[in-house]
Amino acid sequence: MMKPYLRLCIFFLCAVFVVMPSQTSASWQPEISVGISQGVSEVRLSTTNGKMSVYENPEQKPILEVPQGGTLDVRMMRGQLFVNGREIRGDHLVIQPETSGFIKVNNTPYRGYIALLKRTGLTVVNHVLVEDYLYGVVPKEMPPSWNTEALQAQSVAARTFALKNRKRHSAEGFDLCNTSHCQVYEGMSAEMLTTTEAVNRTRGEVLFHKGAIIDALFHTDSGGMTEASENVWGSSVPYLRSVTELQTQTHPWNRTVSMSEFEEKLEKNGRAFGSLKEIRLSPLTVGKGGYDRSPSGRVRSAEFIGTKGRVTLSGNDLRSMFSLPSTLFDVRSGRADVIFSGYGSGHGLGLSQWGAKELADKGKSYKDILFHYYTGVTIEKLY
Repeated sequence: MMKPYLRLCIFFLCAVFVVMPSQTSASWQPEISVGISQGVSEVRLSTTNGKMSVYENPEQKPILEVPQGGTLDVRMMRGQLFVNGREIRGDHLVIQPETSGFIKVNNTPYRGYIALLKRTGLTVVNHVLVEDYLYGVVPKEMPPSWNTEALQAQSVAARTFALKNRKRHSAEGFDLCNTSHCQVYEGMSAEMLTTTEAVNRTRGEVLFHKGAIIDALFHTDSGGMTEASENVWGSSVPYLRSVTELQTQTHPWNRTVSMSEFEEKLEKNGRAFGSLKEIRLSPLTVGKGGYDRSPSGRVRSAEFIGTKGRVTLSGNDLRSMFSLPSTLFDVRSGRADVIFSGYGSGHGLGLSQWGAKELADKGKSYKDILFHYYTGVTIEKLY
């Protein structure tokens, strides 16, 4: 017989959240499946307390029970799964702890349960309830020492992002990855009291716009003004509008690129460029746009004139090519270098984490912060 918790989690895994259900029916909590690692040849599992049960089919009896203190060694060899040396014909395993314990994957503990998928190597997936997932996310996305109102704003944004982006990695066998491509997640090893309390205080609270969960993007620091979605994605999203910060020109940075590297990169893909003669880009003023800058001051495009041709690149292209922190920058040439100087860090969409800290330190509540960064949204208690 499948354990009630496991049956509950599998039920939640099938749920799709598009429109908020009524408050009276929202007593459940959804689940997230997180890809911990992919393409590995071996994984070792143990528990913090109690035994763990290994299932090929959760509707049937476990194929193996490992007592407390024991280790489960799962390997991929010659395209087959081996569990503690025993060959398994299937391509999927579920490892469930007792209710009093947690599974440790290569000695790192995780809430929920673990699934192992036979793909190109082993894919390790943590199936975890959303609130438990956030315990391992928020302290990796925002410093736990920050003002609790900022931490609560981050908790709501992270919860909303997770629910909106479920199935993002469905082709790989899970909902979200554990990196910054989705949200950084390190399980129980990351948990801190302050961030756990922030998650608990906002339990089930999710951001909506006109009845649908929003894509609650966030970034490290806007540099003084966040960005509107059309200037990053090319399409307008009503709740991702440009808003001003309490401070401007925050987190200044500089990047120096050798002239030879710069010219080489501009000549890639068969573009004739030669030696750099001139850079055409209007001066940066945070909050002031132009033909080549968005209203926030971020670079839309910059033109580089060489001895053999000219190249026009978007701010996003330049950021990617030269690993720049943001697109809020100036650029100038020296004798042997090209120097980028700018402000902020990240794409500039949605909540600015350092801006949220500043607002919280000035006495704003987490709801004030969220309403500042996400235009026209509501906060609903989903469960």
